[in-house]
Amino acid sequence: MNLLKIGKDLNFMTVISHKIVTEVPSSYIPTLIDFIYVQYLFPQEKKFAQFSKKIIDGFPSLSYVVLDEKTSQPSLEVEIKGSNPLEINLHPINENTSPKIIELSKQDIIIAIQVFEEKTRKRTLYFAWREGEKILPEVLRKKEKTFKRLFLETQILFFVVFITLGMFIFLFISTIYPDALWVAPVILISIQFVFVFFSSNIISRNADWIITEKNPNIHILTYHLPLTQGKTVNQILTQKQKLLIKKEIYAKILTKNGEIDCSSANEVFIKHGITCTPENLSSKKVNVYELIKKIASKFEFPIPKIVVSNTMVPNAATSGPSPSRGVVLITTGLLVQLEEDEVLSVVGHEFGHLKGRDPLLLYGLTSAEFLFRFYVLFPIFPFIFSSFLFIVYFWLVMFVLFFIAKFFEARADLVSALEIGNPKVLAGALEKIGFQKLLYERAASYRIQEWLRLDPHPPIYFRVKRLKNLRVSPNENKHRLLQSIRDVLKGFVDAF
Repeated sequence: MNLLKIGKDLNFMTVISHKIVTEVPSSYIPTLIDFIYVQYLFPQEKKFAQFSKKIIDGFPSLSYVVLDEKTSQPSLEVEIKGSNPLEINLHPINENTSPKIIELSKQDIIIAIQVFEEKTRKRTLYFAWREGEKILPEVLRKKEKTFKRLFLETQILFFVVFITLGMFIFLFISTIYPDALWVAPVILISIQFVFVFFSSNIISRNADWIITEKNPNIHILTYHLPLTQGKTVNQILTQKQKLLIKKEIYAKILTKNGEIDCSSANEVFIKHGITCTPENLSSKKVNVYELIKKIASKFEFPIPKIVVSNTMVPNAATSGPSPSRGVVLITTGLLVQLEEDEVLSVVGHEFGHLKGRDPLLLYGLTSAEFLFRFYVLFPIFPFIFSSFLFIVYFWLVMFVLFFIAKFFEARADLVSALEIGNPKVLAGALEKIGFQKLLYERAASYRIQEWLRLDPHPPIYFRVKRLKNLRVSPNENKHRLLQSIRDVLKGFVDAF
């Protein structure tokens, strides 16, 4: 889904228009309109009223009024025209209609569409290939392998593991070999540095596909089952059948130089009880290498190792101690659900981690914590590590580490916005990827909870708002980490 603003100022009586390209085919649009009305808007009678469904220019359309939260009076008229792309018109009713109401109303539509798209994925066949690579089945919901997850994002889980391991090593040696206790910091810090330094190699070997200049493309085929088909994909096809379909279509793609149409796909589908409807089929070829090369050129970096995880969960991550030894991981889900400019901005965020050398900074922080615990805390307060205070200390260390990681995540957002130059595009991508959290974060209590969680990322609402309000100027935001620290601390305080 891609959102393009085509309106002008947010002044009273000005109609603000948007076009939204959805992931679903045109045949699903009438059902999408019904879903927005029945499942999302109508149950919230305190927020929305005066619903009207009609046909405009041959397209099913929905209009309604947004009510002011304080007065319950009409504040904004909204019209959703079910064309493809969807046309959204927001019309302020009076001078008291604030930009916040307009923004939240637009966000409501985005969230409703994302919820619908999430539901339709159970009725959708996704196939992705890399030429010359092993053919793998797609997974709609797949957690990264535990070992791989240790090195992704700011490598925060990796450092949590080492903090925990350090405590066990410390307790073990102090109990069994107290005379050799001085060895513990040397062992732990050395092992940790080796893992950080070679993390890109570890990720590359555990990836599904490796992208190179000679073989740069990922092929993606998406087929939405007709709505008349009552069953989900998993009810119709076994995993073995899906892999067999993929292998047969893959062969046809190779014979047609990467192009595929409904007639050729139908030859395969019909063998497995699926009739191909042309309007429900889409395919694309993504030159992932050129995409990463474009980002690297903006950052003036060498092109890092590029790996792809074949899962429909939209995600991207980086690992490595520096740009020259970095690896970039993206998922096929990211390529399916986001437009190219959004993918550029999301991967630009990951390049922000490489640019800031965040893994090395976290390595330094965790090493400093271990040395402080070993040389300062334990000699002065040894009872801490044999009492309940040990648990309190461990939780405090985790909280501080995760909160510091939020500074790095906020800086990565800022770096991507300034280097790529599209902060609102990155904000839109975050809205789509994090739509479920964004909905929950409407509640103040949930926002506070998100700030206090052991999560390296600041809450989605904070990141989206910050990016949309960001001014892109070469003379501003020179001290990006300091600016991000200030912004995160202010956002944290404001949540209370």
